[in-house]
Amino acid sequence: MSEPDDDSGPGPAPSEEVWEGPIRLYTPLDVPRPLTENVWLVDGPVVRMAAYGTYIPFPSRMTIVRLANGDLWLHSPTALSEPLRRRVEALGRVAHLVSPNKIHYAHIAAWKAAYPAARAWASPGVRERAASQGIAVSFNAELGDTPPPEWGGELEQLVFRGSRFMEEVVFLHRASRTLLLADLIENFEADHVSPGLRWLVRLSGNLHPDGKAPLDLRLMFLGRKDVARACLKRMLAWQPERIVLAHGRCYLERGTEELRRAFRWLGVPG
Repeated sequence: MSEPDDDSGPGPAPSEEVWEGPIRLYTPLDVPRPLTENVWLVDGPVVRMAAYGTYIPFPSRMTIVRLANGDLWLHSPTALSEPLRRRVEALGRVAHLVSPNKIHYAHIAAWKAAYPAARAWASPGVRERAASQGIAVSFNAELGDTPPPEWGGELEQLVFRGSRFMEEVVFLHRASRTLLLADLIENFEADHVSPGLRWLVRLSGNLHPDGKAPLDLRLMFLGRKDVARACLKRMLAWQPERIVLAHGRCYLERGTEELRRAFRWLGVPG
């Protein structure tokens, strides 16, 4: 099976600055970039999350894992474009569309329409969230603490519990010890956000290099941190070498150390 051609469609060069509103995008867009064997990252356009009576912009990122049987597993799919579709198809068969939490689902419907045979996997509460936002999306199966047979030998997973707002399903690619997170750590680089947004990012605690869960999400764990600490203990036991984030700069070295640092607000278990 061929690898995607990075020059197979229009798009900015990696060094070119591209801004979408107050967010400087990670470029090139819609190009699967190899992270490690059988793992690719795809940076997409800005997504806007409805919150506090307005919309908050975020850069978006999808992770693609090619399973041993050649099937592709897509974590937090980004907006589907024709160039991206061609490049993804060069990697394998799109088989799994994964919503890691209830605010990472918006583009699954488009991918499902393009690949009807793919299975869409629902995170806790995502169906209700989509309905409340008027977004039509259907799911085939539920995500839980136990990996399903389709990827049980290749990916670890658990539901990170304790938040009164949102539970996130976290994953570890076992072969590369790559931890995949959506919103439990956000890490915005100062030169990738406008000055007007930078103060909010700093206040929320998400400014690189000290990325972590945003302040509002951390507050949702009050009174239930013991539950979350048990989940964190399991994640630390995985000893990830790198952490891939959906929003902002990833931590590609000293993954376990960065995980412990990012969750110091929780009280790291011994």
